Amino acid sequence: MKPLQSLAMGLLVIAMSARFHGYDALPDPVGWLLVLLGVRGLPTELDHRATLRSLALLAGAVSVVLWFPAVTTDLYDADASLGWAANLPQLAFTALLAHALASRAAAAGDGRSARWLGITRTAIVVVGLLPVLVFGAGVSSLEVTSYLAAGITALLLIWLLFAYASRPWAAPVLDESPTGPASPS
Repeated sequence: MKPLQSLAMGLLVIAMSARFHGYDALPDPVGWLLVLLGVRGLPTELDHRATLRSLALLAGAVSVVLWFPAVTTDLYDADASLGWAANLPQLAFTALLAHALASRAAAAGDGRSARWLGITRTAIVVVGLLPVLVFGAGVSSLEVTSYLAAGITALLLIWLLFAYASRPWAAPVLDESPTGPASPS
């Protein structure tokens, strides 16, 4: 599987939810494992690769705790903004991923991909800040809009990852050094 495909599949598992007795049958930690595999397969020259790995690990650790229904219920019952705060590592990861890939695409001369990834990055940041207005400023009329925008933005990123999976700038650079024994002369 190509790195961007693994990232897209992982983010799709994270975005989807199939609840049975409060538990998600599509556990987010499994999605984060796919994301980590995708990050591992990204080109080593990708800007912020180590930070992406760290954010994915952090978001994955948070998702393990949040998989338990009682924890999630207690978190949102205490204050809905705590649920938003728990998702900050995921928001930071997706925004940085879109940014790093946009930079890589631009450097490779793929301007259209760079623009779409840049737009997606900006949308993720805006959607990530909407809860500040909803919970912090009390603009509750934006709550449904913020959830809808978050879902659309997540789907856009997932779609772009699948669409760009075969682009040369998204593939890891293969080591071209000989690995076998030297051939006799």
